[in-house]
Amino acid sequence: MSDSAMEGEFDDVASWTADAVKQLGPEHAIPAGCRGSASPAALAWLAEACELRAGTRLLDLGAGVGGPAAWAHRRYAVQPILIDPMPGATSASARLFGLPVVTADGLAIPLQSGSVDAAWALGVLCTVTDKVALLKELRRVIAPGGSLGLLVLVALAESLDPMPEGNSFPRQVELDAVLDEAGFDVREQTAEPDETPLSWTERADRVEELVRSAHGQDRVYREAQEQSRRIGVLLESGQVATRLVHAVGRRP
Repeated sequence: MSDSAMEGEFDDVASWTADAVKQLGPEHAIPAGCRGSASPAALAWLAEACELRAGTRLLDLGAGVGGPAAWAHRRYAVQPILIDPMPGATSASARLFGLPVVTADGLAIPLQSGSVDAAWALGVLCTVTDKVALLKELRRVIAPGGSLGLLVLVALAESLDPMPEGNSFPRQVELDAVLDEAGFDVREQTAEPDETPLSWTERADRVEELVRSAHGQDRVYREAQEQSRRIGVLLESGQVATRLVHAVGRRP
């Protein structure tokens, strides 16, 4: 994830989001922290599919500013560990939620083998070229028989236009193949549930408006917005579609 637009989106904009939440109030933190990664309905589907419960050691890889992990911590009393390669994102998540967070690359997760019960990677697989390597690293740190929850944008068209920087959207057959090669058995897949509560959307929008007011003329902000616009066009035109995946690592 070396492209400037992606770096801006996941680093500088993350810090600005934390600043805005601090001004608006803590009730805005989780909706803003989940923007672009998952809706409440999608998180609920993944949480139930992965059978999260009190005390579950949950790794959120590519956690961003930490909204999904904080949601799972609040709703299911899981013990989350957040990992993201962007210092701005990890700093923002620490400020917003105070959960354990590490700045690290997903291809070299600084955790012992089998040390987590389950893992999430929401919108992450589309941003890496070596998808098998990332999934194998997740397979390593998840305890035998543990669950992996994914939110992936899959390509439905032969060619995508406009193409967001730094993204590599797999086709469905490729997604199934890389999971199998990495040692995961897919238990179920579904499209992302549609409904997002208005109160959730309004809180996220208030944070976005405050960030835009403060940084709308900044090049980094404009590049991040263009990145989001391109992904929105691909989704609305049916060139890509969201898949929620629940997979389980094969036992040795």
